[in-house]
This record gives sequence, structure tokens and C-alpha cells, in this order.
Amino acid sequence: MTTNNVTNGSFPDVTFKSGTFKNSTLLVLNISPELEEDLVDYLLGLEGVEGFTSYQVYGHGEHGRLSLREQVTGRRRRMQYEIMLPEEGVAALLQGLAEDVGTDVVYWQHPLTNFGRLN
Repeated sequence: MTTNNVTNGSFPDVTFKSGTFKNSTLLVLNISPELEEDLVDYLLGLEGVEGFTSYQVYGHGEHGRLSLREQVTGRRRRMQYEIMLPEEGVAALLQGLAEDVGTDVVYWQHPLTNFGRLN
């Protein structure tokens, strides 16, 4: 029988490679696929971001912003990114994002109450 070791930190005190931070949040970015490479470069260059998750998603709604083809299919291809970071870093990240990457970005954030890794 294999035993899994669980390391678990409950926010607000979770230790990452760069130290411990409080008031952590999960920032979700939903972007146009055209911005993907610039966004990845931007996030990789930020000192406070130690990693992120990305995946392809489809947006539904806001038909006025959709192309004719997107209106027919009822969806718009997007890329979504999830980034864990201190809540106080969100405003600066978004400002830099608008300046260095682009503005076709929808975002929201969730407070994090737990984080762990199964080893």
C-alpha cells in the first residue's frame, strides 16, 4: 500500500519559494488568444508570480462583441489563466497587463482559503 504525504498550508499563511504571504487570491484572466504569447512572457517576468495555469475556454454572451461566425456558433474562443498571488499585488499586475499586453482581458478573483500539494 502506498502512502501519500500531504503538505498543506491554510491561507493566509502559505509559504512559497519567495516567502510567505497573507490575504492570497486566485486571479482569473480570460483573454483573447492573440494576447497569449505576450501574456505568458509578461507573467513569467513578474517576480511575485511563481507559476500559473492556462487552458482554452469558450466565452458565451455579449453578442455585440462577437464576429458573425462566433454569433452563429454561439461561442468565442478564449484563453484562461489562473494565478495565485497576494491580494495586494492584483492592481499592479492588472495595470502592467493593460500597459504591456493589451486590454481584451476579462478578470475576476477569488479569495483562497486553502492550498496544498499531494506528494
